[in-house]
Amino acid sequence: MTIEEIQNELVEEFSMFEDWMQRYEYMIELGKTLPLIDERYKTDQNIIKGCQSKVWVHAEMKDEKVQFTADSDAIITKGIIAILIRVFSNQHPQDIVDADMGFIDEIGLKEHLSLTRANGLVSMIKQLRMYAIAYQTQIN
Repeated sequence: MTIEEIQNELVEEFSMFEDWMQRYEYMIELGKTLPLIDERYKTDQNIIKGCQSKVWVHAEMKDEKVQFTADSDAIITKGIIAILIRVFSNQHPQDIVDADMGFIDEIGLKEHLSLTRANGLVSMIKQLRMYAIAYQTQIN
């Protein structure tokens, strides 16, 4: 699936819920499906700076696509990174860099997060894109 198709799927899934308590519960469920990072990658160098909670992300390139694994010590944050990894994992680096992130506003995520979590969301997107840029330079 393309990034846009996955984003559309997420918008559709979130639109099924009537209120934000249900959406938060769904995010927590998504966090439980997150491809977990191997314990050996839970290091300071894999922590995303700018997040209030601890979020570890590991990326590797397989068949010219970036694969991400992650974990967080907070359940909502784990749900947020799970959404981003679902969108970006197994995609070509350039597609990750070029991706329009408007779906975040469509599902209302940013407006329903505390300021610190919203800043963390921006930091997560930035870090995932940095991995993609690093891998893109290896391809070119």
